[in-house]
Amino acid sequence: MGTPTASLADHNTIGWRFDNTYARLPGVLFTPARTAAFREPRVAILNHALAKELGLDLGAVSPESAAALFAGQELPSGSLPIAQAYAGHQFGHFTMLGDGRAILVGEHRTPSGGLVDIQLKGAGPTRFSRGGDGLAALGPMLRECVISEGMAALGIPTTRSLAVVTTGEPVYRESVRKGAVLTRVASSHVRVGTFEYLAARRDEPALRALADYAIDRHYPELIEAPQKYLALFRAVMERQAALVARWQLVGFIHGVMNTDNMAVSGETIDYGPCAFMNAYRPDTVFSSIDHGGRYAYGNQPAIAQWNLARFAEALLPLLDPEPEKAVALASEALGEYPALFEGYWLAGMRQKLGLRTGEAKDVELIRSLLDWMQESRADFTNTFRDLSSEGPPVGDRYRESAFQAWYARWQDRLRRDGRPNTSAYAGMRAVNPAVIPRNHRVEEALSAAEDHEDLSVLHRLLAALAAPYEAGTDLARYQDPPADDCTYRTFCGT
Repeated sequence: MGTPTASLADHNTIGWRFDNTYARLPGVLFTPARTAAFREPRVAILNHALAKELGLDLGAVSPESAAALFAGQELPSGSLPIAQAYAGHQFGHFTMLGDGRAILVGEHRTPSGGLVDIQLKGAGPTRFSRGGDGLAALGPMLRECVISEGMAALGIPTTRSLAVVTTGEPVYRESVRKGAVLTRVASSHVRVGTFEYLAARRDEPALRALADYAIDRHYPELIEAPQKYLALFRAVMERQAALVARWQLVGFIHGVMNTDNMAVSGETIDYGPCAFMNAYRPDTVFSSIDHGGRYAYGNQPAIAQWNLARFAEALLPLLDPEPEKAVALASEALGEYPALFEGYWLAGMRQKLGLRTGEAKDVELIRSLLDWMQESRADFTNTFRDLSSEGPPVGDRYRESAFQAWYARWQDRLRRDGRPNTSAYAGMRAVNPAVIPRNHRVEEALSAAEDHEDLSVLHRLLAALAAPYEAGTDLARYQDPPADDCTYRTFCGT
């Protein structure tokens, strides 16, 4: 870490309140870490709105002092930098891992009394770097900032981005790129892979301590529950089913749903090769490393269940001392996932189509629309937004006989729902975004920032994404899909 200066006192006026509970867990779960020294940190992004939610005043420090803080050069009092240990199934293969380029500065207590992790991503190597440099390039850190803040505005549980600073140091990847550090805020960084790590070590006391910690931090209502570890599994499963359903409803593709990228809090975490689907195709894949389409849009619900099965396996020693009974309990609980996911997805789709009530044929109505969208290569986001307008949607595609037949059926269903169409359409506009982080607009903003040191494009994009359900003529350029993104690829940035 860089040598503290007089501005350290300024950092403590921001309003930090650290309580490092994770560092009180068994030491096998983490290792002390030191941030790297950087030559010339500079602020790229400061998220003042998020800071205010956290009870922090970033205006209390100068830009230079803020850059030093968020580059890890000067850490506030009460912080306790560590790198977390975990494992994970990466594309189905088990690996022992850990924070190789992320350092948990500590846990900040918010005005409401909750704890959030403050993590510096790209702050230098740790014991878990496995030969890597522990650094991050500006583009991937800005991508995480844009997508995570866009997801938050869409109302989807997610980690947040408090700041991005450049380091003044080069980062060597496929080319020489500008170095950067992202400050990530999360309910916690406890992952399915964290439990897998302890299970692989056969460290049952530490596994029990971690499970108790996860219950205390994320599911306090389960502290006194009978069979509380089974209840923990079911609670995590429910949040994951709800989360992945929300991804599906906005066309989000995580891109790398490894078990180490699955937070037990139910937040979206680790925005690597993520992207949003334009034309509706269930087999859509953008990640350059997902050669077989394992994490394609249409596979995400099933992959979440596969990941939950790995979580259940890790918890087996806590479920029952008798292995066969533990497996039976876990299998029974895991079997509830398909109905859970389907319930969340169907409820969300009914909202997207303006329906308050449920009918048996709703699933077929929804599937028929999706089939038409796939056949006509209709844009997923714009189709639902067009349906949210008063009156029939406008455009050549909507004159097709197949769509016209579906539209008539939907109008009949709306009439049976029993509320005025104006109310239904207003409800639809509240859940069908007009603006999402379109891949070509994200790339445009990242290119301007990296290649031309122009952050204005990115700031305009962030402003548009901050109110995704509001339409306006000035937002038209953010609503248009690219002419063709079949060759678009995203990269991890590691």
